[in-house]
Amino acid sequence: MNRCSSLPFAIAAALLCGASAMAQPHQDVRGSGASKPLVLQPTDGEPRMRRPPPSALSTLAAPFLIKVDERNGGAKDFVIFTEDVPVGQTISPHRHPHSEEILFIHAGTGTAWLDGKEAKVGPGTIIFMPPNTGVRLTNDGKEPISLMAVFSRPGFDKYQRDISVPAGEPAKPLTVEELAAIRARHTDSVLYDPVPSKPR
Repeated sequence: MNRCSSLPFAIAAALLCGASAMAQPHQDVRGSGASKPLVLQPTDGEPRMRRPPPSALSTLAAPFLIKVDERNGGAKDFVIFTEDVPVGQTISPHRHPHSEEILFIHAGTGTAWLDGKEAKVGPGTIIFMPPNTGVRLTNDGKEPISLMAVFSRPGFDKYQRDISVPAGEPAKPLTVEELAAIRARHTDSVLYDPVPSKPR
């Protein structure tokens, strides 16, 4: 592995220890998009709040921090964000068709499914997903799952912004139609499994 390809993972490892500090004061690191080095403390980044999704399409309504992407540090080749998945909530089944992804679990316990194979996860777990790997993660433990996600190419950060608002702004609930339209705009970066129809 060359030095450039290992850089995102070295940065991700350095950021891992702060994945659970979402509620503390933060430094907004957004810039002009020009690449620049950053030293990010646990609460630094671009804080976002997900708009509550329709329950038929998702149960995840949690804040997150975009740590590094094109807007934050000017990264051209990868995206890093952190979040805490609340107890009982699930990252809906989805896949990233063109991006590798690594999840670092910093705290909490849960169950992950990768292409249908189940695995328990806890502090210190690393999950690697090659492009187009189906994934779902449920917090079936007793405390939030604090995680860091690293993507090998940009794109998912744009989807994340479309389903959220800057922290502190009102987070108006998404309708089924709005979320479906947003997902249709971002099929190059993320594909969600269809919701099973109810029997008639």
